Amino acid sequence: MKSTILTFLLFAASLLAVVAVPARMGAQVQSATEKDSEESVRYVVIDLGTLPGGTFSQATFVNNHGVVTGFSTAADGASHAFLWSKGSITDISSPGLGGPNSAAFGVNEKGQVAGQTENSTIDPNNENFCGYATGLKCLPFLWQEGIMTLLPTLGGFNGTVGQINRRGEVAGVVETSTRDLACPTTPAANGTGPQILDFEAVIWGPKPGEIRQLSPLPGDSVGMALWINDQGQAVGASGSCANTVLPPFAVGLHAILWQKDGSPEDLGNLGGTVNPDSLIGNIAFAINNRGHVVGTSALPGNQTIHAFLWTQKTGMRDLGTLPGDDNSAGLGINDRGDVVGGSIQGSVLTGSARAFLWRDGKIRDLNSLAPKSSPLFLLTAFAINDAGEIAGFGVQTSTGDLHGFLAMPCDREHDGAEWCKE
Repeated sequence: MKSTILTFLLFAASLLAVVAVPARMGAQVQSATEKDSEESVRYVVIDLGTLPGGTFSQATFVNNHGVVTGFSTAADGASHAFLWSKGSITDISSPGLGGPNSAAFGVNEKGQVAGQTENSTIDPNNENFCGYATGLKCLPFLWQEGIMTLLPTLGGFNGTVGQINRRGEVAGVVETSTRDLACPTTPAANGTGPQILDFEAVIWGPKPGEIRQLSPLPGDSVGMALWINDQGQAVGASGSCANTVLPPFAVGLHAILWQKDGSPEDLGNLGGTVNPDSLIGNIAFAINNRGHVVGTSALPGNQTIHAFLWTQKTGMRDLGTLPGDDNSAGLGINDRGDVVGGSIQGSVLTGSARAFLWRDGKIRDLNSLAPKSSPLFLLTAFAINDAGEIAGFGVQTSTGDLHGFLAMPCDREHDGAEWCKE
């Protein structure tokens, strides 16, 4: 089961890089802390722990009420979806849909949770769509007040979700019934696949049972939506089944913004196209309510990717990497325009990662804004809410275990907050 969890990470490079983390901790965190000692913001890092009996967890999102979603191993070794709030972690995987593994990827202010879960039925194509390597179907769900509801597909056997907005609309990707000979017949670099059927970007809701397909760009045959804002704009990627890799850590040929009416817009690129064997490509991961988009884009040569910020006014902007790094990914953005993600020294597949915060034109190692006594070295940040709270995962400095975290800001806006008094 440990190898299953490794392949399931949304940002696979972070886990593959754990062996290189200890060497970076002492030298890089200390020097960065000294350099940023005069900054006006610092973060208190909370280790979210795991479900009882588990050894691994990852936080995937934090909403504006400080509620965190994610997944954790349980005593049986399976991955279970969880909610974390005010110091308490709750397993929401039961009763589920009958399968062992699940994960939660977003929660809105109504307490509606979007996620994916296996059922007890064997996938007839053995596609390993969600990376669990069990042979079971993996399906999207909406959870609220203890009830897990299956979201519809487009005729295929599998699907997964991205984010959920305030109205209860969920972005995601589901299979169709179309068999595509262009699909790869071997597993992808992130552990998913082989893929047999085409898949399309969709939006579910806001009414129960509603599903709306989002068309890919003209000339493309598949798509996936990973985030939706409160205005109904969604982002993700489109391409062909041959060059588009499903989550975890998805890549595609084109980074896409779908407007509220469903029309797709190509966000451009930083000079590259796609190299799926190395998880290099163009994809939008998140959009805020101002219509600002973050993601990753390939550089010329298709060997590296950089985080980008796109706005209607400026187009795609390269956010670069942390000093000394080669690759980066923008994974979350709040309405203020703060961006979080991961920066990698080395290749996407085998490099060493650390979480970053980009704010007001400056990219910072998030570890440099945390105290030296932080319980975790922060590998990747996946989401930031409007209060500046950041969710992600890192490696415990004492044990080497991988745990989800919530980084709480201490700045002028949080003067007097309880966590800042410690």
